[in-house]
Amino acid sequence: MSIDYGIIVRSKTRLESLIERFNTKAQAKFYIERSGGRFEEYQQEHDTFYRSLEKLQTALSRVLKNKILYRSHLPNYIFSPNNIIIVIGQDGLVANTAKYANGVPIVAVNPDPNSYDGVLLPFRPESAITAIDQVVEGVASSKQVNFAEARLNDGQRLLAFNDLFIGAETHISARYNIAFDGKKENHSSSGIIVSTQAGSTGWLSSVFNMAYGITSLFDKSVARSHPRLRSDQLIFAVREPFKSVRTQTDISMGFIDARQELILESYMPNRGVIFSDGIEKDFLQFNSGSIVRIGLAKETAQLIQA
Repeated sequence: MSIDYGIIVRSKTRLESLIERFNTKAQAKFYIERSGGRFEEYQQEHDTFYRSLEKLQTALSRVLKNKILYRSHLPNYIFSPNNIIIVIGQDGLVANTAKYANGVPIVAVNPDPNSYDGVLLPFRPESAITAIDQVVEGVASSKQVNFAEARLNDGQRLLAFNDLFIGAETHISARYNIAFDGKKENHSSSGIIVSTQAGSTGWLSSVFNMAYGITSLFDKSVARSHPRLRSDQLIFAVREPFKSVRTQTDISMGFIDARQELILESYMPNRGVIFSDGIEKDFLQFNSGSIVRIGLAKETAQLIQA
């Protein structure tokens, strides 16, 4: 299938967001400097991004017609199989875009290697055009990434590139029934994180850092390590489960593969949520009467490799 259009996905810079908030650049500068901040950092970051964006657009325009799509418009945009997606920004933008890509190939560009680690950003603006040419010619090297999926009993669903969070929207205990691997328990906890292979070095890693830190107080010989996931696996961890006469803690973590599901029934009358990839605005309500099944999704993302 031929590629006939490039979609450049980007977020607003911090400076653009400040100007949007304070109406003018001068007012934004006054606010930052009055607060003790360095406005120059915002300006430099903004200028660096736009230099990279200009390089990318100039090179891309020689090969394909293209347009810019802002992150905020992703949920309402339908990508065509004839598109190629070029993400320019931070790693989180790649994760957010992948959920809406419908398998359309993604070339991820790091606009500022001095600021962004770029684990998911293998290309610079000047090298991205080579990868784009390879996609157009059908010879690009790509990696398929599996999503986690949350499916509610009312038919709603949510995908996650990195991780899902299931719990309460505020700092209160989440109450739910958990079923996994033939066992069931009632829980009171700080919520559950479900991670994909792509996200296992992110939020989930903090849970294991905490666990090893506590364990090492009692046993110095415990080795600090993190679980290695296959691409077709998910892992879940219960955060701070509380044991009482009504709640249990035996189901605290587990691996989910294509044959398994994690099933949760909400006991929260309100403020129960499920959100993905750290985007709290991208959520499903998870209140009393809601049952969610969590497993591997049918969809995959196609990330072009360097």
